[in-house]
Amino acid sequence: MYVVATPLGNLADLSPRARDTLAAAAVIAAEDTRHSKPLLTHYGVRTPLVALHEHNEAAQSARLIERLHQGDDVALISDAGTPAISDPGQRLVAAAHAAGIPVVPLPGPCAAVAALSASGLSSARFAFEGFLPAKPSARRTALTALLDEPRTLILYEAPHRLTALLEDVAQLFGDREAALAKELTKLHEAVIRGHAEALLAWLRAEPGRERGEFVLLIEGAPPRPAAEDDLDVLLTRLLAVLPLKQAVTAAVAVSQAPRNRVYRRALALQQAAGSPTLDDAGSRTGNRARQGEESPGSTGRGAR
Repeated sequence: MYVVATPLGNLADLSPRARDTLAAAAVIAAEDTRHSKPLLTHYGVRTPLVALHEHNEAAQSARLIERLHQGDDVALISDAGTPAISDPGQRLVAAAHAAGIPVVPLPGPCAAVAALSASGLSSARFAFEGFLPAKPSARRTALTALLDEPRTLILYEAPHRLTALLEDVAQLFGDREAALAKELTKLHEAVIRGHAEALLAWLRAEPGRERGEFVLLIEGAPPRPAAEDDLDVLLTRLLAVLPLKQAVTAAVAVSQAPRNRVYRRALALQQAAGSPTLDDAGSRTGNRARQGEESPGSTGRGAR
């Protein structure tokens, strides 16, 4: 079974391998056969189509698995982008794996990844949330649960709910940096950066801008310094097995707290425990640190 990504809008984005695979398959399972027909006609693909959508996926998957067992190749496509990513197809893919049928992905367009690549927001780590609940209260609950998420958030939204979503984001996320990708690869494509209020202003500045397909990206939450009690627990454990400076470096990496603050807490914990401070070589240094502040990189005139 082949999982085939298809264009978001620009027909030229279908890869030659995808076209050849669709042409060679015995059948193509499509989210909406009427929507997919123009793409296939454009490329001269005459493979028969069957509908596979959220309402018939369970029954249709069983029929397609039977065909796969009989030796037919099946290609899975969605209306646009990569199947099973906020689109039907996951059940069929899972059923194929369960039946021992090889599943082959043909990568290509994906609105979430395309929007992220053009947003300028951090792509080192991101969380794809797809469509949030349609009801306002449920949507706000979902957004509230994401307030402390440190990864870049990627959301899809229908055009008639986009303004309400941005209003909720403005209220909950404040000036957090964001980006709005509209109609990717299509005639009215745009990628706009700014906080939610700025995106709302852009959307309302011209009638009709709210029409189309949208991806909203929100900057991840900034790291929170560890609470004093949590920091003390962390430092106590690290100081039991590491010299002072190594323990401080590790605690800073984990807690994201300022280094000087971490160093002062580490020194205070050692003094309270009556333990001599160990340098990185394991030597006893007593209380030579000046007024509880570390001088990174300094060897000190009295170093031995």
